[in-house]
Amino acid sequence: MNDIIKKIQNQIQNNPIIIYMKGSPDAPSCGFSAQAVHAISSCGKKFAYIDVLKNPDIRLELPKYANWPTFPQLWVNGELIGGCNIILELFQKGELKKTISICDKLNS
Repeated sequence: MNDIIKKIQNQIQNNPIIIYMKGSPDAPSCGFSAQAVHAISSCGKKFAYIDVLKNPDIRLELPKYANWPTFPQLWVNGELIGGCNIILELFQKGELKKTISICDKLNS
Protein backbone atom coordinates (compact mmCIF):
# COMPACT_ATOMS: atom_id res chain seq x y z
CA MET A 1 0.00 0.00 0.00
CA ASN A 2 1.45 3.34 -0.96
CA ASP A 3 1.90 6.31 1.36
CA ILE A 4 -0.85 8.35 -0.29
CA ILE A 5 -3.43 5.60 0.31
CA LYS A 6 -2.29 5.39 3.94
CA LYS A 7 -2.67 9.17 4.22
CA ILE A 8 -6.21 8.99 2.76
CA GLN A 9 -7.18 6.16 5.10
CA ASN A 10 -5.83 8.12 8.06
CA GLN A 11 -7.80 11.22 7.07
CA ILE A 12 -11.01 9.22 6.68
CA GLN A 13 -10.51 7.34 9.96
CA ASN A 14 -9.64 10.45 11.98
CA ASN A 15 -12.44 12.68 10.70
CA PRO A 16 -16.01 11.46 11.27
CA ILE A 17 -17.23 13.81 8.52
CA ILE A 18 -14.85 14.72 5.72
CA ILE A 19 -15.35 16.06 2.24
CA TYR A 20 -12.76 15.89 -0.50
CA MET A 21 -13.51 18.88 -2.66
CA LYS A 22 -12.14 21.45 -5.05
CA GLY A 23 -11.31 24.53 -3.00
CA SER A 24 -12.38 25.16 0.58
CA PRO A 25 -15.79 25.51 2.24
CA ASP A 26 -15.29 29.28 2.30
CA ALA A 27 -14.06 29.44 -1.29
CA PRO A 28 -15.17 26.43 -3.36
CA SER A 29 -13.48 26.18 -6.75
CA CYS A 30 -16.33 24.46 -8.56
CA GLY A 31 -20.09 24.56 -8.49
CA PHE A 32 -20.46 20.94 -7.42
CA SER A 33 -18.23 21.46 -4.39
CA ALA A 34 -20.10 24.67 -3.54
CA GLN A 35 -23.48 22.92 -3.64
CA ALA A 36 -22.23 19.97 -1.59
CA VAL A 37 -20.66 22.18 1.08
CA HIS A 38 -23.82 24.28 1.32
CA ALA A 39 -25.92 21.16 1.92
CA ILE A 40 -23.50 19.74 4.50
CA SER A 41 -23.13 23.08 6.29
CA SER A 42 -26.92 23.40 6.49
CA CYS A 43 -26.94 20.28 8.67
CA GLY A 44 -25.11 22.18 11.40
CA LYS A 45 -22.24 19.74 11.94
CA LYS A 46 -18.55 20.51 11.82
CA PHE A 47 -16.68 18.69 9.10
CA ALA A 48 -13.16 18.39 7.79
CA TYR A 49 -12.20 19.04 4.21
CA ILE A 50 -9.32 18.34 1.88
CA ASP A 51 -8.75 20.59 -1.12
CA VAL A 52 -7.82 18.16 -3.88
CA LEU A 53 -6.55 21.01 -6.05
CA LYS A 54 -3.83 21.66 -3.46
CA ASN A 55 -3.24 17.92 -3.00
CA PRO A 56 -2.76 16.49 -6.49
CA ASP A 57 -1.52 13.18 -5.08
CA ILE A 58 -4.83 12.69 -3.24
CA ARG A 59 -6.75 13.90 -6.29
CA LEU A 60 -5.06 11.16 -8.31
CA GLU A 61 -5.32 8.29 -5.80
CA LEU A 62 -8.65 8.82 -4.02
CA PRO A 63 -10.84 7.94 -7.03
CA LYS A 64 -9.04 4.59 -7.27
CA TYR A 65 -9.27 3.96 -3.53
CA ALA A 66 -12.94 4.95 -3.33
CA ASN A 67 -13.93 3.49 -6.68
CA TRP A 68 -15.63 6.86 -7.24
CA PRO A 69 -14.28 8.94 -10.13
CA THR A 70 -15.40 12.46 -9.28
CA PHE A 71 -15.20 15.19 -6.66
CA PRO A 72 -16.57 16.18 -4.25
CA GLN A 73 -16.65 13.02 -2.16
CA LEU A 74 -18.35 12.96 1.24
CA TRP A 75 -17.23 10.38 3.78
CA VAL A 76 -19.09 9.80 7.06
CA ASN A 77 -17.73 7.42 9.69
CA GLY A 78 -15.33 5.88 7.21
CA GLU A 79 -18.00 5.22 4.59
CA LEU A 80 -18.27 6.93 1.23
CA ILE A 81 -21.66 8.60 1.01
CA GLY A 82 -21.19 9.88 -2.53
CA GLY A 83 -20.73 12.95 -4.64
CA CYS A 84 -22.68 16.11 -5.25
CA ASN A 85 -25.82 14.54 -6.72
CA ILE A 86 -26.18 12.03 -3.89
CA ILE A 87 -25.43 14.67 -1.24
CA LEU A 88 -28.09 16.97 -2.69
CA GLU A 89 -30.61 14.16 -3.02
CA LEU A 90 -30.09 13.15 0.62
CA PHE A 91 -30.32 16.79 1.68
CA GLN A 92 -33.58 17.37 -0.20
CA LYS A 93 -35.10 14.24 1.33
CA GLY A 94 -33.99 15.30 4.82
CA GLU A 95 -31.74 12.25 5.08
CA LEU A 96 -28.37 14.00 4.98
CA LYS A 97 -28.79 15.41 8.48
CA LYS A 98 -29.75 11.95 9.75
CA THR A 99 -26.73 10.41 8.06
CA ILE A 100 -24.39 13.00 9.53
CA SER A 101 -26.05 12.80 12.96
CA ILE A 102 -25.02 9.15 13.19
CA CYS A 103 -21.57 10.52 14.05
CA ASP A 104 -22.91 11.85 17.35
CA LYS A 105 -24.32 8.47 18.30
CA LEU A 106 -21.23 6.52 17.30
CA ASN A 107 -18.79 8.91 18.96
CA SER A 108 -20.60 9.40 22.26
